[in-house]
Amino acid sequence: MFNFFHKKPAPEPLFPYTTEVHCHILPGIDDGSPDVEHSLPLLRQLRQWGIEKVIATPHVTEATFENTPQTVGDAYERLCREPEFGEIGIQLCYSAEYRMDDNFLGIFQRNEIMPMPGNHVLIENSFLQPFWNIKELVFELQLKGFSPILAHPERYAYYYDDKKIYQELHNQGCEFQVNLLSLAGYYNRRSREVAEWLASQHMIDYLGSDLHNSNHLLHLSNYLTGKDFAKHMREIHPQNDSL
Repeated sequence: MFNFFHKKPAPEPLFPYTTEVHCHILPGIDDGSPDVEHSLPLLRQLRQWGIEKVIATPHVTEATFENTPQTVGDAYERLCREPEFGEIGIQLCYSAEYRMDDNFLGIFQRNEIMPMPGNHVLIENSFLQPFWNIKELVFELQLKGFSPILAHPERYAYYYDDKKIYQELHNQGCEFQVNLLSLAGYYNRRSREVAEWLASQHMIDYLGSDLHNSNHLLHLSNYLTGKDFAKHMREIHPQNDSL
């Protein structure tokens, strides 16, 4: 006897892009995945959500995660050598998320930046205070042929009460990458509100998962299957797949 009332499992939701531009899935080099055994499930889930290409962006931060092309390349090779990695069917490359600090200034001066495709560079502020001369640094990067992308601008609380800095940076040619987790309300109410404001101002150029761990997967899954996701995507048209 057929059971016509048996529900089929819901299909996996899909990300609004196929190229992930901000995540911490390389094993053992920052506060993201601690080892290959944790990296593989993260990549599998991204693939199930429609991701075909991942640009890994480990932290490069003074005194905490002073990663180099050597440390990042070694972590990349460890992951790619795993037989299970090849079964996932995802393209993996790497760059970095560069904290604007003295360490990064040295990297820049020594021409040691690991850029994304198209010579894009993902930069971030400290969450405690802004980089003292961000507009000048953006200009200097551009002079050297780089295209700076500011990571999660919606998370910098010191910008909230004077939003003109967003407009100034964006008009200068600094693109913005907003976290899906911010839109999901994962961090706090204000970061979500600012992310929505940036969307209303058409200042979101890229979206990213900023994926670190399985807890992030859970919150992303809830967001992708919720009503707010479709509402947000009516205003946001990410350029991820251009990278």
